[in-house]
Amino acid sequence: MTLSKNWLAATRAVLDDIENSQLSAIQRAAELMADSIAAERWVHTFGCGHATIPVEEMYPRIGGFVGFHPMIELPLTFFTRITGEMGIHQFLFLERAEGYGNAIMKSYSFDPRDTMWIFSHTGINNVNIDIALRAKELGMQVVATGSAGESSVSRHPSGRTLFEIADVVIDTRVPAGDSTVALKHHVDKVGPVSTMAFVAVVWMTITTVAEMLTERGVKLYIHPSHNIPGDTTARERLNAALEEYKRRIAGV
Repeated sequence: MTLSKNWLAATRAVLDDIENSQLSAIQRAAELMADSIAAERWVHTFGCGHATIPVEEMYPRIGGFVGFHPMIELPLTFFTRITGEMGIHQFLFLERAEGYGNAIMKSYSFDPRDTMWIFSHTGINNVNIDIALRAKELGMQVVATGSAGESSVSRHPSGRTLFEIADVVIDTRVPAGDSTVALKHHVDKVGPVSTMAFVAVVWMTITTVAEMLTERGVKLYIHPSHNIPGDTTARERLNAALEEYKRRIAGV
């Protein structure tokens, strides 16, 4: 099990690096998000490919709370068919297609008090950059999370990466190639760590947002577990959270 321990060590190293280097960025991002949620507005969340995992981790999720709005495009995340309809080849084309992000943004209503939180390991593909640029045009603050220190040349006509556009960047500190475990007789490594880094950043940030909002006296509509024996009000709390989400989402 040597390689499994290698992956675990690489993951621990990345998480330690985030703790040691990104707390101030997380704090700044959380302040923007707390302001949006306190104003009864949204933190819109977006990613492509496996960078949709942190988006789905936030809400609806046990321990998450109303204020985070997932923007997930099925052709950019649905990988279970791999080939054929909505396969990997189509995805790779779409995430690099200029203008697709602008088309996505047309389907929603935004407000300058909103925050846009975008996840991308590389920060170089057109869809994420289009969305970031349009969010800025609409007056929103943009938070980007990804391996900013390892980002390469942008594919976008602007020549800018996602991390160069964002108001706040949380660097996941993940190696450029993502995978971390070398194998004998193979060029490519196994054992990616970006998902672990993304999810760690999500909950470090969201718990900080929760701390800020409760200190301001803002009521949080938390998504509760409804699987705990004896918790007789779980369904009531769940319904309250969903009703609040429905009320707020009516304008989006």
